[in-house]
Amino acid sequence: MIHIQFTLFSAFYTPLILTMAGGFLGREGVDFDWSISAAGKPATDSIMDGSAQVVQTAPSQAFNALAQGETDYPRHFAQINEMDGFFLTARDPDPEFDWRKLEGTEVVMFGGGQPNAMFRYACYRAGIDYDRIQPITPGGADEIDLAFRRGHGAYVQQQGPFPQQLELDGVGHVVARVGEQIGPCAFSSLAASLEWLESPAAAAFTRAYTAARIHLNEAPAAEIAAAVQSYFPAIDARALTHCIGVYQQLGCWTPQVEITPAAFDAILDIFEYTGGIDRRYGWDQVCAPPPV
Repeated sequence: MIHIQFTLFSAFYTPLILTMAGGFLGREGVDFDWSISAAGKPATDSIMDGSAQVVQTAPSQAFNALAQGETDYPRHFAQINEMDGFFLTARDPDPEFDWRKLEGTEVVMFGGGQPNAMFRYACYRAGIDYDRIQPITPGGADEIDLAFRRGHGAYVQQQGPFPQQLELDGVGHVVARVGEQIGPCAFSSLAASLEWLESPAAAAFTRAYTAARIHLNEAPAAEIAAAVQSYFPAIDARALTHCIGVYQQLGCWTPQVEITPAAFDAILDIFEYTGGIDRRYGWDQVCAPPPV
């Protein structure tokens, strides 16, 4: 049995969701269950206490452990997304949207962590002053969605499929993709203990995950959406299909499984800019090669 845990659960993490929902683990003879980490608890803690073997997280999660001198911490062995997957949604259509419109306005957003760091870096790349934005930070993904639906903010920062459902409901209109401002980077990953990565179960999991990534890049968005729909009972099938199609086109689900040095260097650039690190760590301090 493999226990899989998510830090955030959204269609952005379809590569891992499809590995479960599409029968890929079953074909390798792997039984699994899954959960979402409790609010305020990093999923990597579940690796440390043995309650999960594989977690959805981000390479940047290792920076705090390294800064504190820890040596026994999970390693990031496979990428999930090689680009930021957040969208900016406005209340009205705006085909002429410019990031400068964010200055002086209220934006419902994540208040900390990697989502906020990436957003600040995107503002920098767009040439605007993040400090001139008026942030509204109600909490996690569900709270952010609810706040915008209740009329708070002129814009909202969300992962799919929340923005696509907002559009379908006539509540908002996507005006920008944050990843396009930033470019490729080691955004999100799969992590596990070094001990588990040497096990036959790790090899079987990685074979399943690799096959799922290949299928994800080859199959129509509607087919992928149908396979994972049961994991999103509150999302309309049309919104989910649209979301997956956008992510396929965005290029965040590149076929290779390994976290490349170039993508890792990009995340170091981002966290250096935002003050999240005071030194550049080596790839092998954070990452490990896939088991197969």
